[in-house]
Amino acid sequence: MADVTLTYFVEIFSSWCLWAEPAWTEIKARYAGRVRLEWKIALMNPADFPSSREQCDWFYRRSGTIMRSPYMLNSGWVEPARPGGYVAPNLVAEAGRDFGFNDDRLRLALAQAAMREGRKIGGMAEAVAVAIAATGLAAAKLRARAESPEVKARVDASTAEFHAHQITQRPAFVLTDVIGDKAVFSGLVRAGPLAAAIESMLDDTAAYAAHAAHFGKPPAR
Repeated sequence: MADVTLTYFVEIFSSWCLWAEPAWTEIKARYAGRVRLEWKIALMNPADFPSSREQCDWFYRRSGTIMRSPYMLNSGWVEPARPGGYVAPNLVAEAGRDFGFNDDRLRLALAQAAMREGRKIGGMAEAVAVAIAATGLAAAKLRARAESPEVKARVDASTAEFHAHQITQRPAFVLTDVIGDKAVFSGLVRAGPLAAAIESMLDDTAAYAAHAAHFGKPPAR
């Protein structure tokens, strides 16, 4: 077990999570085998979703220009008749774990389908269609798992864990280590601050290990 853990809290429909994916990829490549890396779903509140494509486009123009993106995200996934009811793809991404898809492939396929292609994956049928195209899984089995109470319970638990850190912005990155340190990054999308914190934690945990090798556990009294 690695001495340092980085947990990435993500929501499929969060454009800022999509902008953060290159940083996540960079961190994974740099610290593979040295840091435990995991992602967890943190559902957005229904009120966090845009009520129209026009409203969504305004936010996409803002984030796209801030990120110097050569393309604009696609608001075609927005369904005004579905006010905030977009949990389905998050359940599908979580259900994929039960079929061996613990990496980023499935959730990225869903995010790309929504925000690059404008597909209406807020409905379970469309979310599953995207997922099976990306994974080759059987649609009926994946949908049944995504709609199971077990998967919903896991998503509810990880969302509650996100809120327990008293943060509101996604992406969020939470760093913890075996000596009890914690660093929380909420809303940041660059790799630099994460790497700096990881390096500091790795250095500190290595120092503690060296001390333990020389002196063992502290005296009982």
